[in-house]
Amino acid sequence: MSAFDTNPFADPVDVNPFQDPSVTQLTNAPQGSLAEFNPFSETNAATTVPVTQLPGSSGPAVLQPSVEPAQPTPQAVASAAQAGLLRQQEELDRKAAELDRKERELQNTVANLRVRENNWPPLPSWCPVKPCFYQDFSTEIPADYQRICKMLYYLWMLHSLTLFLNLLACLAWFTANTSKGVEFGLSILWFLIFTPCAFLCWYRPIYKAFRSDNSFSFFVFFFVFFCQIGVYIIQMIGLPNLGNSGWIAALSTTEKDNLPVSIIMLVVAGFFTLCAVLALVLLKRVHSLYRRTGASFQQAQAEFSQGIFSSRTFRSAASSAAQGAFQEN
Repeated sequence: MSAFDTNPFADPVDVNPFQDPSVTQLTNAPQGSLAEFNPFSETNAATTVPVTQLPGSSGPAVLQPSVEPAQPTPQAVASAAQAGLLRQQEELDRKAAELDRKERELQNTVANLRVRENNWPPLPSWCPVKPCFYQDFSTEIPADYQRICKMLYYLWMLHSLTLFLNLLACLAWFTANTSKGVEFGLSILWFLIFTPCAFLCWYRPIYKAFRSDNSFSFFVFFFVFFCQIGVYIIQMIGLPNLGNSGWIAALSTTEKDNLPVSIIMLVVAGFFTLCAVLALVLLKRVHSLYRRTGASFQQAQAEFSQGIFSSRTFRSAASSAAQGAFQEN
């Protein structure tokens, strides 16, 4: 009944919300820690935890300080420069070889396309007989083979001169001794037949071999030139009744007091000896050059077969034979 004893019309008691114990505890807390806080002090900096970028995290990336690279040593710089120069030199050599190959291909193409007039033998313009061959060492023969090719050409000229001198020696021998008419007649045949045969059978094949690096032409030259050396040896010896003024024939004339004729024949025998020696030397040099080219007998067979099958005469003959066989069947 005490509740009914209060006066509802009396003034209410003033309630202060700041008098609440929880509020007064917070308001009366010491403020020194906040006032003394210095964010730039070393103590707070020491407790700062660095933020790192974890793998797979989506936070901002933190740039790491760059590390200055180590300076190369002078030896390393020199080695790198030398290696670079060697690479440049190899590249230049490769390009030079490629340009040389293309230049040779272009020269061969131009040589094949351009129609050249024959210039050998060098006959005058008023002569009814025209040159039969084209010969030019500087344009057709590679620089490495020009010297040996010219030496073979000079050997052929010496060969022709020797046969002509042999003819004169046999004529002098026949004049001194009328029984030597057979020797004089055979010397004429030697000069008329073996001068052009030597040009066609061994000089032109070696010229073609050097010009086009043809293995078959090399084999033709070796076979014929080896026989030519044998003929030189026979002519040098001077066997009787063969039309040669060799050593035996020349020495036999000295016994009959034909001194002028003997001197002429001895000179011709010396020319035959010189031809034989030069031929042996040049044969050895050509063989060494042939070995360097890497040619072989199989390659010569292939070139010969290709030349035969590509010949128009062979193809026309084969076509005619095939047509004849078909008509007979």
